[in-house]
Amino acid sequence: MAESQATASALDELDLRILAAVVRAPGRSNKALAEELGVAESTCAYRIRSLRVRGVLAGVRVLVDPASLGLPLQAVIRVRLGRHTREGVGQLFDAIVATPGVIEAFHVAGEDDFLVHVAVEDAAALRDIVLQHITVHEAVLTTETHLVFERREGVGPLARVTGRRSGPRASDTR
Repeated sequence: MAESQATASALDELDLRILAAVVRAPGRSNKALAEELGVAESTCAYRIRSLRVRGVLAGVRVLVDPASLGLPLQAVIRVRLGRHTREGVGQLFDAIVATPGVIEAFHVAGEDDFLVHVAVEDAAALRDIVLQHITVHEAVLTTETHLVFERREGVGPLARVTGRRSGPRASDTR
């Protein structure tokens, strides 16, 4: 059995309830969380600590609206490599995630090798990311840039396990 399957099977109903509550409102105090779930504060604290130690809760993320920072243009850049070496891929990945404006980068299988989500101030800045930070790497064969018109978060992986929605409401957009 894979480690992630072992971890998932070790989650009981209270663990899943705690995860769903944390996903809904990550900044809540342990006391408020325990009250909502109807468990002792010490039980809640112990369970959250256990979920963190086991790697089930990997942290709390803060999402910043790029437009409020003067970066209203978002895009996804598809990157295809001409050469694939472990060292070359690793160096490119490190360079991409260190590029200002990169929100997230994925090393993927399939026709493309990387998907890079960026937020920038305008088309010229988007061009500069592609030309000055991505295509300058000798392993890169080609790129294709897709503008993001709207972004919404999905309900997340917890919904697959619990069968319940735990993520943002469908009307929430970023």
